[in-house]
Amino acid sequence: MLRSTTYDPELRRRRLIVAAAAGVLLLIAAVTYLLLTHDRVDAPSPTADRSAVPAAIPDGASKVPDDGTLSELPPVSDPAEFAELVAHAIFDWDTTALAPRAAYLERIATIADPTGEETQGLISDVDAYLPPEAMWIELREYQTRQWINVESVEIPTQWATALEQGQATLAPGTTAYTITGVRHRDGVWEDEPVATQHDVTFTVFITCAPTYEDCRLLRLSLLDEPLE
Repeated sequence: MLRSTTYDPELRRRRLIVAAAAGVLLLIAAVTYLLLTHDRVDAPSPTADRSAVPAAIPDGASKVPDDGTLSELPPVSDPAEFAELVAHAIFDWDTTALAPRAAYLERIATIADPTGEETQGLISDVDAYLPPEAMWIELREYQTRQWINVESVEIPTQWATALEQGQATLAPGTTAYTITGVRHRDGVWEDEPVATQHDVTFTVFITCAPTYEDCRLLRLSLLDEPLE
């Protein structure tokens, strides 16, 4: 075989070593990204701090029974308290527990509008907030947990206008709350803790008294696209 007079075996060997090293770095970045992100909306940087100590999990957050079920959501009649309950029901999850992803969707259905008119849309809303099923299974390998620290629960300014325009069709006691908070995730990769946090905001639409004794969840806004 003919070779160029400029062929340098040593140079070619060094290039192969550099290429291999680059491949390893890309693999590390990809695995970290898989652990800490799942969608285009709330994905933080893939370069998570692998040396960081995970933030403390609030009491009750991301804690589920070990029998494959989730704790029932308690009845709540106060609208603001109910909105915060919904935030934790959606954002607090633990892939290391036996409860499957579907259990989180089923639990939300228990606090949906009893008429069922919005239930299908609500489940679709929550489904978009959770990691897809295939991703959930992979996150379990990295012992991934998630929870939210709620910072504010407020009626959006635009709700007064929306309520005025929809007064004829909205059930009495229907309101909206925009929630802002910090979403935390942690996990383990190569026996080292990995943690990340990301600001989130969204709006919940609910109906409470006098229509229902206990509040019910109607729909959710898109994540990070709240009613202002």
